[in-house]
Amino acid sequence: MESASAGPLAGLKVLELGQLIAGPFAAKTLADFGAEVVKVEPPAGGDPLRQWRLLKDGTSVWWQVQSRNKRSIALDLKDPAAQDIVRRLAAEADVLVENFRPGALEGWGLDPVALLERNPRLVVLRVSGYGQTGPYRDRPGFGVVAEAMGGLRHLTAEPGRVPVRVGVSIGDTLASLHGVIGILMALHERQASGRGQVVDVALYEAVFNCMESLLPEYSAFGVVRQPAGSAMPGIAPTNAYRCSDGGYALVAGNGDSIFRRLMAAIGRHDLGADPALATNAGRVARVEEIDRAIGDWTARHTVDEVLAALEAAHVPAGRIYTVADIAADPHYRARGMIQEVVLDDGSAVAVPGIVPKLSRTPGGHRRNAPALGQDTEAVLREIGLTPGQVAALRERGVVG
Repeated sequence: MESASAGPLAGLKVLELGQLIAGPFAAKTLADFGAEVVKVEPPAGGDPLRQWRLLKDGTSVWWQVQSRNKRSIALDLKDPAAQDIVRRLAAEADVLVENFRPGALEGWGLDPVALLERNPRLVVLRVSGYGQTGPYRDRPGFGVVAEAMGGLRHLTAEPGRVPVRVGVSIGDTLASLHGVIGILMALHERQASGRGQVVDVALYEAVFNCMESLLPEYSAFGVVRQPAGSAMPGIAPTNAYRCSDGGYALVAGNGDSIFRRLMAAIGRHDLGADPALATNAGRVARVEEIDRAIGDWTARHTVDEVLAALEAAHVPAGRIYTVADIAADPHYRARGMIQEVVLDDGSAVAVPGIVPKLSRTPGGHRRNAPALGQDTEAVLREIGLTPGQVAALRERGVVG
């Protein structure tokens, strides 16, 4: 499957040493926009993500998303010969991405300081649970722990009930996106200085960076924000309201003029005209009254009826989508967000499209996720190894 555009990152060489989610998602994002990504995997089994969740012909369908547009080489990084190969690849790369525990690269003789001495233009993204410094640096850190430490998990609950996790690995993904931002900033600065640098991303910091007013409210007022279910404390009205068919409508009527239109739509002109409710502060003080009024109205209508009425009134509202809703939604398809890839067995699997949308040099799906070690020989020959040398390394189990 070829893309019409080579992508804005065409020509950028990326070496990916990570596995599972945080590092590989960052590299995937670069690959979607044209970067040439060489993914290093262990010969015995490869990236564990290959076996996560639901498998098709022995490989996770998630793999088709996380590793599209990449090449795979299989190297045993514990072997000095493999470490030397990584040094040679890093010497020609623009970016190196890794998400091992701090100290792992150094233990393999792949200290980023030494790699930068050999290739001063290299940008190294290091993603870890707690960062490369600080008292917690050596702790193992997964996204779920980072979400809790970053402040997110405490807020994701109904009041008085156990906090729940977001149903996806949001901490890893947030860290990945911060990593991509860091890489692009470092590459931009490199144009002026000619020098690369290390981008240090901690999972918990990426989550914490998205916590909005959590800290300043605590600092200024001693307020510890508490879970509020589907509402947003301090902003009113915005909530999920049950409808007559048992579904929920999400309604965001928190703009001043939007609130007046919402009240007109639900037949509560008295609330819409109340000067005490003209601003957000006044509405917050009476949010329970407002929520009851909206909930009484939605309880008499189906989700579709509620959404149709609010769309006509230009009030932001929506339904809670399942993946089945997503797959059937015409807007998703019109925006190219549902794409099909044809697997080696000829079957098709739907995968998410490319984000963000660039008008002139969009990203694209250029090749399917690779089989383990699919590109080992080709990549090693590109850095000067002969077929005989590759065969000897494969015989020793250094490469796969």
